[in-house]
Amino acid sequence: MKLSALRRGLGNSAVQAVLVVVGLLWLTPLAGLLVSSLRSARDTAEGGWWTALTSPGQLSLDNYSALLGNAGITRAFWNTVLISVPATFLVVVIAALAGYAFAWLEFPGRDVLFLLVVALLVVPVQIGLLPVAKLFGQLGLFGTIPGVVLFHVSYGLPFAIFLLRNYFAEIPREMLEAARMDGGSEWRIFTRLVVPVGRPALASLAIFQFLWVWNDMLVALLFADSSAQPLTVELQSQIRQFGSNIDVLAPGAFLSLIVPVAVFFAFQRHFVQGVMAGSVK
Repeated sequence: MKLSALRRGLGNSAVQAVLVVVGLLWLTPLAGLLVSSLRSARDTAEGGWWTALTSPGQLSLDNYSALLGNAGITRAFWNTVLISVPATFLVVVIAALAGYAFAWLEFPGRDVLFLLVVALLVVPVQIGLLPVAKLFGQLGLFGTIPGVVLFHVSYGLPFAIFLLRNYFAEIPREMLEAARMDGGSEWRIFTRLVVPVGRPALASLAIFQFLWVWNDMLVALLFADSSAQPLTVELQSQIRQFGSNIDVLAPGAFLSLIVPVAVFFAFQRHFVQGVMAGSVK
């Protein structure tokens, strides 16, 4: 018994040690970017970011003060928020409604429509760039924030509907039938029963969609003009030859990175529940 307990303890310790090492390796680039964002361009040119660990006098908030005073960066940051939040919210809401309908409502052509949604998963984003750009130009949406949001919503929905439909389909039928027998309408069943049960999947979808839209550059580069471009495009446009403006790029890149990292850690519990959903019966 003692030998078995010792082996289990050693095994758990080994796993924990490996996880700690992996975590440190994952955080090293983030720490390096943070330290670089706090150093001057001269200090960065003279040595690597790790030299600041022995010379903390190199660190200051001057770069962030300059960054906040940069009108282009601050405008791009708020543009990114105005694009990412609506695109995430609309995808989650629409996909939740459609996923419930495909999973539990009977209507003509349901299976055919769902197969079309699944088929859209294999359509690359690049195929639709030029046709959609032409359509947005005719509608007056090209170069605007609503146009970028609409593009992300339309291309995010197939995967979102597929994910939530499969998750909602795992809800016991008896639970829904009992709610209907108690006089619950479909809307009430959806809001009071399905949404709370599906919270892990909804949170996982929201995280994926938010990270995808926040870090996007291809769609924004094509569909957003200078007044609507997000942070990724603004940082790229401010790169001088050989990236010599590290005093702007490093704090800007850290600002662009820290928001999705904070969102991920804020919802990590729901994310893990959503990933593990259905793996254990």
